[in-house]
Amino acid sequence: MTTKNILVTGPSLAPSATKFLEEKGYTPIHTPPYADSEVIAGLLHETQAVGIISRMGRLDAETLDAGLPYLKVIAKHGVGVDNIDIEAAAQRNLPVVVATGANAISVAEHSIALMLSTVKRVLPLDKSLRAGRWEKPGFSGVELANKNMGLFGMGAIAQATAKMAKGFGLNLFGYDPYANDAVFAEYGVTRCDSVEALLEKSNVLSLHCPLTEQTRAIINAENIARMPKGSYIVNTARGGLIDEAALVAAIQSGHLAGAGLDTFAVEPPTADHPFLKEDAIVVTPHIGGVTTEGSTRVSEDAVAGVVAIVEGDRLPAHRIINRKLLADPAQFVQQGE
Repeated sequence: MTTKNILVTGPSLAPSATKFLEEKGYTPIHTPPYADSEVIAGLLHETQAVGIISRMGRLDAETLDAGLPYLKVIAKHGVGVDNIDIEAAAQRNLPVVVATGANAISVAEHSIALMLSTVKRVLPLDKSLRAGRWEKPGFSGVELANKNMGLFGMGAIAQATAKMAKGFGLNLFGYDPYANDAVFAEYGVTRCDSVEALLEKSNVLSLHCPLTEQTRAIINAENIARMPKGSYIVNTARGGLIDEAALVAAIQSGHLAGAGLDTFAVEPPTADHPFLKEDAIVVTPHIGGVTTEGSTRVSEDAVAGVVAIVEGDRLPAHRIINRKLLADPAQFVQQGE
């Protein structure tokens, strides 16, 4: 008999999401935070889970095999699926469901907070004042109004960021080869036809694209050099988008004035990570979307997606990130999409 266990790779879901699962007769079982693949595979095999809600840890082909034949679906607690082998999932007829837009407002707010903290040098000024220094004489800050913000990616989070950034009087430019012209027009964003053109315009570059083989370390020394001297980088997407050594070098040379980063290439970072030694870099522990409101929406979307697939219902096409890789996407996607 098939179980009704759902494996959650990481911490607790929002109470409303857990209640939904339990009312539907499902039992959420949690792995330790940042469990390795062997631990996840062992729990998949032991619990015979019919679904995974992916929060922390990698889901590779070998791990997924440990869940067969019981496993039916993977739901990402968010939208970034670089920790999931979506091709291996498709080969095993496992749709990968994402919570598109559920935490967009929270992450966008964090992008703006990182931008302001970095540009306005809030942390170093706070630190110096607490140390007894009054640094007003000789200080010269930066005004954001009429500067250019570049949006690398134009998905739901970038759209919410654009809406907020307009209030600061920023001129908006964007690059996303997959977005329609209508999206740029709706949010008042001037479309750039290349990454290079976007970088050349960006006094503040805000990253909102997925991590793929094409985008890995795309913010490298060569591309950073295209940005105006004294510019800033904000990253609430994926740490692997940035060549971390190149970023530090650009900060130390003065070409970049600062960076606000919510993500690292390897998480959590080591205690001696070079970002942690630079006052011009503001860092947070990948919590841009971790608000009560955003996490609740993401949890609710994730569990609803799992239950829908397990019970034979279909989802809108945009919810299944690997639909084009599945042998029979119509099995999971709503008709007409």
